[in-house]
Amino acid sequence: MLKKLLLLIVALLGVGLFFHFDLHQLLTLDGLKGSMEEFSQWREQSPLLVIGGFFLLYVVVTALSLPGAAILTLAAGALFGLAEGLLVASFASTIGATLAFLVSRYLLRDVVKKRFPERLSAIDAGVEKEGSFYLFTLRLVPVFPFFLINLLMGLTAIKSWTFYWVSQIGMLAGTFVFVNAGTQLAQIDSLSGILSLDLIVSFALLGVFPLIAKAIINVIKKRKVYKNYTKPKQFDRNMIVIGGGAGGLVTSYIAAAVKAKVTLIEAGEMGGDCLNYGCVPSKAIIKSAKVAEQIRQADKYGLESISPEFSFKKVMARVHQVIADIAPHDSVERYTNLGVEVLKGYAKITDPWTVEIQLNDGGTQTLTARTIVIATGARPFVPPLPGIEETGYVTSDTLWTKFANYEQAPKKLVVLGGGPIGSELAQSFSRLGSSVTQLEMADRIMIKEDVEVSEFATEALKASGVNILTNHQALRCEARDGKKYLIVKHNEQEIELEYDELLCAVGRSARLTGYGLEELGIETERTIVTNDYLETLYPNIFAAGDIVGPYQFTHVAAHQGWYAAVNGLFGNLKKFKVDYRVIPWTTFIDPEVARVGINEQEAIEQGLDYEVTRFEFKELDRAITESATQGFIKVITPKGKDKILGVTVVSEHAGDLIAEFILAMKHGLGLNKILGTIHSYPTWAEGNKYAAGEWKRAHAPQTVLNWLEKYHTWRRG
Repeated sequence: MLKKLLLLIVALLGVGLFFHFDLHQLLTLDGLKGSMEEFSQWREQSPLLVIGGFFLLYVVVTALSLPGAAILTLAAGALFGLAEGLLVASFASTIGATLAFLVSRYLLRDVVKKRFPERLSAIDAGVEKEGSFYLFTLRLVPVFPFFLINLLMGLTAIKSWTFYWVSQIGMLAGTFVFVNAGTQLAQIDSLSGILSLDLIVSFALLGVFPLIAKAIINVIKKRKVYKNYTKPKQFDRNMIVIGGGAGGLVTSYIAAAVKAKVTLIEAGEMGGDCLNYGCVPSKAIIKSAKVAEQIRQADKYGLESISPEFSFKKVMARVHQVIADIAPHDSVERYTNLGVEVLKGYAKITDPWTVEIQLNDGGTQTLTARTIVIATGARPFVPPLPGIEETGYVTSDTLWTKFANYEQAPKKLVVLGGGPIGSELAQSFSRLGSSVTQLEMADRIMIKEDVEVSEFATEALKASGVNILTNHQALRCEARDGKKYLIVKHNEQEIELEYDELLCAVGRSARLTGYGLEELGIETERTIVTNDYLETLYPNIFAAGDIVGPYQFTHVAAHQGWYAAVNGLFGNLKKFKVDYRVIPWTTFIDPEVARVGINEQEAIEQGLDYEVTRFEFKELDRAITESATQGFIKVITPKGKDKILGVTVVSEHAGDLIAEFILAMKHGLGLNKILGTIHSYPTWAEGNKYAAGEWKRAHAPQTVLNWLEKYHTWRRG
């Protein structure tokens, strides 16, 4: 801080001295003309000294963003001629501009970053992609004040060397014009004579040229991508969507809603993983497990606690009934009635506009479409542990079928993975009678959450009977004497964990094979590589949902589905970048953990100047009435501001409570707006208002309150 202050003082002192001694009068057209004879004499006597002094003066004037750079450029031409003057002025102006850029970055970037973290992060992301291109465009057009460009670019994350060489090249044309004019200094009456309207228009056109060139390059790239394929003159469909999960369903629904002819292709069950294997069945079993736990703890509600009696087989039957009850929402019939053609089969893209479908009934159909959307989702990742295939395992996809006819929950269940899926299922099966051991290689479960949230979740699962082993690495699976063992390593020692069933819940991997991506050369890493508009290598082929990431949530897949549909159908008119600014998620353990925006550990990692506001549910009347006072609301805001950067809610109904904060963040509403909103009493949602009240109380204007106290004292006489 002291170094920054000293630098600022030196800079301000330099500017002050410049104006105090009227040096700015020398850097006018009249001042330059009046001094030319004297400058010429100095140059004849000491050419190197004059060149060096002039160079240094130019650098200082530019570095301090002082007025007169244009005059100095003229002077370079008048003193040194076109070639030598251009060389001196070009390097001096660029070095000075770079110094101004560095000073701005050193003094101001951290301040701006703390004050506007989200906006600057977005700008930095854009600069990283195309910063040099846009800087070059700005440098070509002298309409934009160069000193302002220097200062503003210093606030971004553009590399110093990039800034230097782009500026060196970009300013060369303008520098040439002024140096050349300087060689005819006696004939110049004003600077406006140099930058005539025609010349400004010419520069503007020169500045637009890179944009035009970029558009031309994009057209060339597209032609190059498509060069080995023949585009159909007519198309069977406007859009073909591959995959009937959340992303594909939303995409096809929107396409049909705007009267496009769309075909949805799904080989398995409609609704995808969420309906059939993920969100729906897991929430159904979570509810059954929670009721069982409430029966055990009935004394909390003034009732007699008893051990719940139930058939695990009936619990699983209820899970499948719930799936069946929701299935019509995603059914072939419903989407057909909405205007979507649904084909059951396996799709393969054979060229950028053609899809070949192996129908489930044995036939084959080939369709063409102007736009293709890939929304094939993801599957559970199974770690390649030696012996795992021989001993057997289940995933969050397969357990519902395998366990459907079990009379009792698996006696000994090992859950591999400490993320949301593993934690939800570990707690549920423990409550339903399994002896559950949950294994996590990291030092805590739910590692993406704050430490205190992770610890809270750990205690909640332990209270439900889950044995949590962190810092344990799975090595291999073995079968001996009719028993199965998972061998793990902890503190360099191997430990045997006996199990009846092994549940792999260590993440999900995108379904990338079998759709023709490799043959088309569509780039894939762990997911399909797309741009900000969800376009793949081929601008008419889009991807949405878990196959894209970066968030593998059903609601994000649906969110991306909207962009895939709109950009795919109307991208020739207007394209929209996917907005990931406000993404919520909930882990449905008991109590639930819900989050939107950043949490505290992310705020620390980003170096933000933040503050935390907390509200404990033990203070909420509704929570007290339900004997569910565990948990809290934790809000992250910038120092001294009510703007919401992120919220974590740990409580009953946390996934529902977070919705108000999602809305507030989406539309730029702060905690004061939430505080000023009426909430029904007594409800869980009041917790949001009370959290806002905690922030308001911490920021009460103490000086004003002190004066008010004196005023009321005076009024009492």
